[in-house]
Amino acid sequence: MKYYCNPINVDYRYQFNQQKIGDTMGALQISREAADPSMICYKGKYYIFASMTLGVWVSEDMAHWEAQRLPDNLPFYDYAPDVRVIGEYVYFSASKRAEPCNFYRTRDVLNGPYEEIQGSFEFWDPNLFVDDDGKVYFYWGCSSAEPIYGVEMDPETMLPKTDPVGLIAGNWDNIGYERNGEDHTSPPIPEDRLDEAYQEFLRKLGIREEMVPEEVRQMFREMAKNRPYIEGAWMDKYEGRYYLQYSCPGTEYNTYCDGVYVGDSPLGPFTLSSNNPYSYKPGGFIPGAGHGSTMRDMNDNLWHTATMRISVNHNFERRCGLWPAGFDADGELFCNQRYGDWPMRVQEGKMDPWNSPEWMLLSYGKTATASSAEEGKEPGKVTEEDVRTWWRATTNASGEWVQVDLGAAMDVRAVQVNFADDMIDIEPPQPLVVSAAGGRYIEERELVTRWMLKGSLDGENYFMIEDKSKVNTCLPHDLVVREEGVQARYLKLTVLEVPYNQPACVSGVRVFGKGNGTAPITPAFTAVRLNDLDMKVTITSQDENAAGHNILWGHQEDKLYHSYMIFGKKEQDIRALIKGTDYFVRVDAFNENGITEGKVIKL
Repeated sequence: MKYYCNPINVDYRYQFNQQKIGDTMGALQISREAADPSMICYKGKYYIFASMTLGVWVSEDMAHWEAQRLPDNLPFYDYAPDVRVIGEYVYFSASKRAEPCNFYRTRDVLNGPYEEIQGSFEFWDPNLFVDDDGKVYFYWGCSSAEPIYGVEMDPETMLPKTDPVGLIAGNWDNIGYERNGEDHTSPPIPEDRLDEAYQEFLRKLGIREEMVPEEVRQMFREMAKNRPYIEGAWMDKYEGRYYLQYSCPGTEYNTYCDGVYVGDSPLGPFTLSSNNPYSYKPGGFIPGAGHGSTMRDMNDNLWHTATMRISVNHNFERRCGLWPAGFDADGELFCNQRYGDWPMRVQEGKMDPWNSPEWMLLSYGKTATASSAEEGKEPGKVTEEDVRTWWRATTNASGEWVQVDLGAAMDVRAVQVNFADDMIDIEPPQPLVVSAAGGRYIEERELVTRWMLKGSLDGENYFMIEDKSKVNTCLPHDLVVREEGVQARYLKLTVLEVPYNQPACVSGVRVFGKGNGTAPITPAFTAVRLNDLDMKVTITSQDENAAGHNILWGHQEDKLYHSYMIFGKKEQDIRALIKGTDYFVRVDAFNENGITEGKVIKL
C-alpha cells in the first residue's frame, strides 16, 4: 500500500529574503517555502510545480514525491508557476511585475529544452486552460482592488485574441470566507468608516492631524481598507460547465482557501457555487488550503493540491498539501480535508474520496522529554498539534533527542517527523537576486537532515524503527510507515544533522496507529448563527476520552463538505458562511481509538 501525510513530504528549499521598505532594505529573513502548486499528469507521471523550488516534484503513484531540478532558462524567481498540458506540449508561465511575462513549452518536463515564447503583457497568478474545441483561455489576477481577469489566447503565438474580461471580484460583505485575518476576524473597514478609523489611529498615537502629510493619510486609508486578496485562478471543465477557482483572503492566514464560481462559458458570466469554499482547512496540525489546482489521475480520481501555512519566520513560510476531491451528483466541486493532515492511503484504481482515516492520532497531548530544551520551547511542543510551535535543543550538537511517551504500549503504524526552523542567522551562500521588491536567494545546494527513530516498551530497551543516519535527503516532514504495526510505548527521535548546523528544532513527532480503548461517546453540541456570515459551535458533552472534535457543515444535510478540526477547546466560531445560505452542522469526536459521528442539525 502507498501512504502519504500532509504536508507533502519533499525537500522545501530555504529562501533568504530581504524586503525593500521605501529606499532601504529590511532585515534578512530565512525560511523554507513552496506554494501555489500546479499539478499535472503527463506521459505516465505526475508533476507538481510550486513557487520558489528551482524545479518540479515528480511522482509515479501520488504518494511519493521527489524534487528534481529543471533547465536554467525557466524563471525560478517568479511566483505562482502555472503549468498545463496542451496537446503534446507542457506549457509553463509564472508571475512578474512591471514587464511582460513569457511562456515556455516543452515535450520533456525534466530535461527540456523549454522553448521560450515572448509574452506581450504582465500578469500575476496565471492559469492556462484549453477547452474541448481546442480554444485556449488565460486567467490571471492577484489583487485586493482588481478582479481576476480572463482572455482568449492564440495557441500558436500566445497573444490575446480578445480584450480582458473581469470575472471574479471580492464580495466580502456577503461571503464570509473572503474576510481577512485568523479565522476571518479582521474584516475590511467600510469606506464610510475610514475617516473615523483614521482619527482613532491618530488619537492612540497622540498625533495631531495637521502634523501628518497628505500622502501618509492616503496610505493609511489604503491599508485600513484591509481588503482580501482575490488571486490564484484555476479553471476546470466538467460535464459542459466551467469551474473557475480562486483563492482568498491571504496566504499568511489559517483561513487561506479556494472558492469556485461556475458558468456556461469559459469567459463567464460566473455564479458563486453553493458549496464554498470548496477547499478549506483552518484547523489541525498545519492549516491552509488555498491557491491550488485540481487534476485527474490515471485512474480518473480527482485531486486537489494547495498551499498550507506556517508563516512564523516569514509570511511566505509555506508548504503544499494534497487531498482527494471530486464532483458530486449535482456537479458541485468538493475536497475532503476532514482529517487532512493525517496519513492517507492512495488506493489502486477508483478511490472513495470520503474514506475515513485507517489510523488514529496517538500522540496528542502525550508527555514528552528531551536531552535539553530552550525556555518556552519545551519538548511538549512536539505533541500539541501545532506546526507553529516547536521543541528546540539548547545546543547544535549531534545526538540531541526528544521522546514521546504514549502512556501505554500501542500499535504504531506511522510516525510523521516534522522539523522546524527557528530564526536562522547566517549569511546567504550567494548574493541576493535583487528586484524592485527587495532581494532573494534560493538555496541551490543539496542539504541533509539525518536522524534515527527508535521504539521501546519500557524506556530502557530500544529497537530501531527508522535509521536515517546516512541519508542524503532533506525532508522536513518525513513519514515513517509500518503497515503491519510496531508495539511501542516510547518513540525516541535522535537528531544527528540538520541544515546550517542549527540546534535541533521539531514541531511534531506525530504518532498514528490503533489505541487500546474505546472511541468517544456521541458528542452533544449547539450551533447558533450569529449573523449572516458567522456561527458559533459549542460542544456541551463532557467526554474526557475525546482528544478533539471535527466540526462539519454544509448547505445540505448530505453535503457536509467543510470541516474545522479543534483540540483542547469546546467552542469555535466558524466565520466562513455565505449570506442567504442555510446550513447543516455535525460535530464528530475522535481519540486514539476511533471516530464517533454526531447528529446533524440545521443551523
